[in-house]
Amino acid sequence: MSAAVRTWASFRTSRWFVPAMFAVAALVLFVLAPAMLSGFRLNLLAKYLCLAMIAVGIGLAWGRGGMLVLGQGVFFGLGAYMMAMHLKLADAGPGKIPDFMALISSRSLPWWWEPFRSPLFTVVAILVIPALVALLLGLATFRNRVKGAYFAILSQALAAAFAILLIGNPTSTGGSTGLNGFKGFFGFSLYDPLNKQMLFFIAAATLLVMVAIARQLMVSRYGELLVACRDAEERVRFLGYDPALIKTFGYVVAAVMAGVAGALFVPIVGIVSPNDVGIVPSIGMLIGVAIGGRTTLLGPVLGAIAVAWAGTTLSEAIPSGWIYLQGFLFMLVIAFLPGGLASLLTQWRPARKARTAPTTGAPLPAPTGGE
Repeated sequence: MSAAVRTWASFRTSRWFVPAMFAVAALVLFVLAPAMLSGFRLNLLAKYLCLAMIAVGIGLAWGRGGMLVLGQGVFFGLGAYMMAMHLKLADAGPGKIPDFMALISSRSLPWWWEPFRSPLFTVVAILVIPALVALLLGLATFRNRVKGAYFAILSQALAAAFAILLIGNPTSTGGSTGLNGFKGFFGFSLYDPLNKQMLFFIAAATLLVMVAIARQLMVSRYGELLVACRDAEERVRFLGYDPALIKTFGYVVAAVMAGVAGALFVPIVGIVSPNDVGIVPSIGMLIGVAIGGRTTLLGPVLGAIAVAWAGTTLSEAIPSGWIYLQGFLFMLVIAFLPGGLASLLTQWRPARKARTAPTTGAPLPAPTGGE
């Protein structure tokens, strides 16, 4: 083994490795990306970072907890629509209704829109409402020991119902068109390139915070219990722990991360519609996690960013073929590389150790007795 490899292996096990990796990520996001990318590309990267936030939560719930969450579009949509409602009310001005409601001759604002005039209420609601929905759903399903494919189908049905609800209420949610045309973000103009860059920095900082939270949960006692619930739930219950509470907490954390991602997605992209929260986008959120490596910390983040970038790039060249290629990649990874691309590193290390192991060992000890 070379000196460089030994040095890297020693550094990986030191206490400075994780802070160094966060420092490198901060350098890339806050220094190199703004310096090297145009305003348009930087805004695209901010969009990808929002999708990576969802992936962090999915990695925790699915990769560590074994919960196949096919309905994260619900929590993403809750956060996105709550932020969009606030932005539309702020653009309309005090006491006025949003422009899309005026176009359809709506004379009054729905009562559940009114609280979202307050920025503080909006921020709190974005954090609390997805958490409450996930808490209720998690307790109802995990208490009844619903898991595996049944939980996946249930969460997917919830995403479909949410999208139908949005489409069926055009006077309140904009229908299939959704909400768009935002002008400001908490007092800052969205037409100013500097404010667009500020949104990128907010998204980057939020993603790093989420990764830090996920890592802390993974290395804690809770992370061990979550993995134990995935691998041997009955043993966890036999030891006196409640698997329903353990899994529900992970599900709630993933829901809050998705809600925050949706809230940041709205001012960055400028639109939210049912097409962003239904079954297809929910499955798309899962594909990046599976390709990157759902059981690792950074695999879901890098996988989500890579899939989102590939979707933007390839869909321009082959608009009708990207969705099929995306599905093919998902099936390929699940069938031949269940651990995602991150598992290639773990497969490479044993092979490298075998190649670098000495071929001549110590002589066998002489026999001490017998024939």
